[in-house]
Amino acid sequence: MRMPSVKYQKGDKVMGRWPGSSLYYEVKVLGFDITSQLYTVIYKDGTELELKEQDIKNFAGFQTRSRSRSRSPGRRRSRSRSPARTTRRSSSRTAAAVAAAAGTDSSLSSSQDTRLKDALEVRLGPLQQTMPAENNSNNKHEKKEENNTANKVNEVEAESEKNLGRYNLRRRKDDGGAKPAAVVAEQQEKEAVKEAAPPASTLSTPLDFGGKIGAYFWLLFLPSWVLFLVLQVNLEDPSLFNFPPPLPPLEAFWDVQALGFVILWILFQALLYVLPVGKVCEKSCHLYTQLSEGMPLRSGERLKYRTNGFFAIVVSAVAVAVAVHQGVDLTYIHSHFLQLAVASLLVSVLLSVYLYVRSHNAAPEQQALGGNSGNVVYDFFKGRELNPRIKDFDLKFFCEMRPGLIGWCLINFALALAEMKLHGLDAPSYSMILVNVFQLLYVVDGLWNEEAILTTMDLMHDGFGFMLAFGDLVWVPFTYTLQAYYLVSHPNSLSPLAVATIVTLKLIGFYIFRKSNSEKNAFRRDPSDPKLSYLKTIPTATGKSLLVSGWWGVVRHPNYLGDLIMALAWSLPCGFSHLLPWYYMIYFIILLVHRDSRDMSDCRRKYGSAWDEYCRTVRYRIIPRVY
Repeated sequence: MRMPSVKYQKGDKVMGRWPGSSLYYEVKVLGFDITSQLYTVIYKDGTELELKEQDIKNFAGFQTRSRSRSRSPGRRRSRSRSPARTTRRSSSRTAAAVAAAAGTDSSLSSSQDTRLKDALEVRLGPLQQTMPAENNSNNKHEKKEENNTANKVNEVEAESEKNLGRYNLRRRKDDGGAKPAAVVAEQQEKEAVKEAAPPASTLSTPLDFGGKIGAYFWLLFLPSWVLFLVLQVNLEDPSLFNFPPPLPPLEAFWDVQALGFVILWILFQALLYVLPVGKVCEKSCHLYTQLSEGMPLRSGERLKYRTNGFFAIVVSAVAVAVAVHQGVDLTYIHSHFLQLAVASLLVSVLLSVYLYVRSHNAAPEQQALGGNSGNVVYDFFKGRELNPRIKDFDLKFFCEMRPGLIGWCLINFALALAEMKLHGLDAPSYSMILVNVFQLLYVVDGLWNEEAILTTMDLMHDGFGFMLAFGDLVWVPFTYTLQAYYLVSHPNSLSPLAVATIVTLKLIGFYIFRKSNSEKNAFRRDPSDPKLSYLKTIPTATGKSLLVSGWWGVVRHPNYLGDLIMALAWSLPCGFSHLLPWYYMIYFIILLVHRDSRDMSDCRRKYGSAWDEYCRTVRYRIIPRVY
């Protein structure tokens, strides 16, 4: 059989068309797949893609053609705009910044301007160019991080000086007086970054959670599922064979006092959040960076967070203790569990509506790629704005770590008191104590290491919409407490051996979870730390390295493995009489498998062939020799 001819060889520098556009950029050929007849290429920004042969052009021929383009001086001048206008091409802004840094004149001839523009188009990576509009006239590309932009600008400056000589860009009369060239360059470059940030709706990543139809399903299913769990666990026999549970009268779902308590709790946590206690951390929320890289937002801004979650839970515990001492009956939480859940649902819906409405006023660089599909229901569910803030109050970070997470511990404590009251006990049962202590340790550990959440998928990638608002305010406090709620009416006695076994299992899971996360975070902060010299890595085209030793050489997600072991320890105290208290374990397996799938897709897109090598090196995803 005759092998097909390969036009471009590994290592060739060619011009590759960016998918979905008519623009070509300089790329390097990494290989050719005979089966798919596709070339694997890498762009200057590190993006690896597979292209067809017709989407690749010879570099020399393309450069010759691009430099032959020119426009008349008259037309060039007629298209000039005042500095106040922000619709100028980002390449023109970048060229102005380069020339201003050189401290030269702005009177370029038409042919020189065209040649400089062409040089920029050839030199800059695809995420730094203006993509052609499909549904509107706005930019559709994503601006690279500022440090990468600076490197590219240096390349452009060297290229332009080599081919075109040095030029002076005279300042316009309305620029407000002379400024140092470096300041001018910095200001213009920041304008270019902001201008380059696309409307996220035009750069929406592939839809997940079942896409647009899935969004309708989850909006209806998630609240219904929470109500079902609360009603089912209240039954004398909570067997799933008794499905569906009988519906109480409508007035049983609503209580104004319960709504007042929910709002009061959220306001109390908000007050603790804004107090000037705890350290302030900077976080990069650029969609393709990590905390340790210290990269700014696409707007060049660095968000700051006051991480005082541990302080908040300590103060909350003291406040609850004082309330109990003053005679406040916390068993109200158990007797009004359904009403509190419905009130929290109402708050999460109202918050989601507010977030969706305000997202339309957010700048393009502040929007999340995953929540801007253009479909109202999907974007409402997924969240359009990445980091919605009221001044310095970050709504997503607050909801992620405070009212629901600390509320989880408060509800567990109230359910332990309800068990004692219902059965006339002087102390909670061993099963209730284990569930309370295990889950309290989990929450306290998360709040003690609060800054680690700044690199999670929720904070880095997902917009803040109904999915996270409902998850933070309803799902966590009213489904993660299901085991404690079950034990109030369905006690399960444990032998000392069973207690010791469950405690040992919990400690093993917690050790794996904490050590693996600590190893990852230490490597992110300082990969060159001599203490981490034993770690083996695989380099990638993005400049980042993938860990393939330590805990991260055993499975791809050792932190997930520790999480699952802890979830098992939380469920065992409830026994095996019913499936319902094992809901968290079952749900968590589904959640982590889905997150692993999202992570695999994202990493394969970012790291290309390096990710394939990583998968061959670390074969198992979560459970060694199983999955």
